[in-house]
Parts: sequence; C-alpha cells; structure tokens
Amino acid sequence: MIGILIFPDFQLLDAAGPIAAFEIAARFANNAPAIRTLAVKAGPVRSSSGVEMLARGLKPATAITTLIIAGGNGVRTPATCPATLSFVRRMAGRGIRVASVCSGAYVLAEAGLLDGRRATTHWQRTPHFVKTYPKIKLEPDQIFVRDGNIWSSAGITAGIDLALAMITEDYGDEVAQNTARQLVLYHRRSGGQSQFSSLLELKTPNGRFGPLLAWAREHLDAPLTVEDLADKAGMSSRHFTRAFIAETGTTPSKAVERLRIEVARQRVQSSGEAIERVAEITGFRDPERMRRAFIRAFGQPPQSLRRAARAG
Repeated sequence: MIGILIFPDFQLLDAAGPIAAFEIAARFANNAPAIRTLAVKAGPVRSSSGVEMLARGLKPATAITTLIIAGGNGVRTPATCPATLSFVRRMAGRGIRVASVCSGAYVLAEAGLLDGRRATTHWQRTPHFVKTYPKIKLEPDQIFVRDGNIWSSAGITAGIDLALAMITEDYGDEVAQNTARQLVLYHRRSGGQSQFSSLLELKTPNGRFGPLLAWAREHLDAPLTVEDLADKAGMSSRHFTRAFIAETGTTPSKAVERLRIEVARQRVQSSGEAIERVAEITGFRDPERMRRAFIRAFGQPPQSLRRAARAG
C-alpha cells in the first residue's frame, strides 16, 4: 500500500501528484498496490487551497510499503507532532521507503531520519533548512534525492518525478515511461531545480551577492576561485563562504559551476561552436570536465543537448 501522509494546510499537488502517478501506473502493472491518504486524525483534511481529502488514521499501517509525506504551509503541525514523528520513525525502522515532497522534508528532519544523509527540499526553503539542520547534506539543486530507503524531492511537482522514479524501481522502465506519457511528462526531467527558481537571481540580480554573480557571469573564463570572489566582495574567504551559503543555500564553487553550465548550455544549443571552444570560454577548460558537469545537471552530455536542440 502507498500511504500519503497529509495534514491541515497541506499543499494539494504534493499529495495529488504522486497519487495520480501511482494510479496511472496501476493501469500498466498487474500487481500495483492500493493508495491511501493518512492523517493523525481520520476524516476530511483541508488543504491550503480549501479542497479537502478524506484520510484514514495512522493505524493500522502494517500494509504500507511506501510512505510519502506531503509538504505545504501547515508543515509545522506534523513536524512538531509526537504521534506523527513516532509513526514516521516506525515506518522507516521497518525498512520501507519513506519519502517527502517539498517541505515535507521538515518532518523527516525532525524525525531524525535525515541526519548524515543527502536530501533536498523546495529551493525557497533552502536557506532556513540549511541553517536549522546542519547535519543534513542538503543538495538544493536536485529534483529528488535517494539515500538508502529515505527519499526526498524538491518543490510541489517534483513529487511526480519522485513517484516516477519509484515506479521505475518497482515495475521497470516500460511502466514508468507509459505512466509519464499518460501524464504528458518527461520520464526523467533534465536539469536541477535552480533552473526554475530565483536561487541565484542571475537574470535580475537584487540580492546581496547579485552584483557579484553578475560580474562572475561576465568573467567565466577567469579562475573564479573562492578567494577571487571573496576579494571582489571585499570579505575574507571564510566570512564570504559562510555568508554566501546562508543567503543562497549553495557554496560559491557550486554557484560558479551553475553559471558556467547555464552559459555553456546556451552556447551548445544555439551555436555551432566546437565543444572544446565552449568549454574554454566558459571556464571549464577541459571538455571532459564540462561533460561531467552537464550529466550532473541535465542527465545528458553536451552533444546530446545539441542534437536535441537541432531536432527540435
């Protein structure tokens, strides 16, 4: 059974997205499990939109094989609820898959299930999450992250990406691809969530480090070390790194790599420049280094992105 844990003021799509994915997968798989919404108190549970879902209580839960925790404005309620946290810990202790969508990661964090693990959450929550849970290895640019039996996903629609990955694991690529086609979605979305966010505010920089990032974007062929950036910002390297992470939720080196990737992607897709030349002028220097960065960010090497752009 797939259990979807909801609470008052949950985000409707955090629950409905995975539910729809598993529902459709059931049409293509003969042994798909049932889907149930769960809550501390059985009955109608009002989402932040005002739409209600009918939930069952947390007991009995022995049939659950996957537990997905929704996020939303009301996430503080389950994240501070002893009954909810005890239930989540108990499910994880059984070794089943336990996952979060969006800010549902706060429930996993408060339950102690993410300490020392890799995880992600909505980009807008990143600075607070990093500050609140320093033991968690947050990967703010990932659509979803799996670390053992604990999964987490980014904001809202990323719950569908997470569900598709689970469907792939359970029923194979064919069922997952058919499900994605039915949903009119990519089977595996390319890129990280910073391409959809204002995390680095690259287009209209107005944060504390906006001007610095704009300058870095114009000087990608320079080394752009942490020392270089700190010097440009008029700060010591240690103070600069701490302040940068606190504001953006990522390290200076990862931010620079993201800038390099975005500019390189634009050149790869819109021009006929040699891949080696693109790597040189965007600061990657080595085409192989750029290829690895593209695979991390988009799931594809530069040549595949160029072919797809030309075909499109």
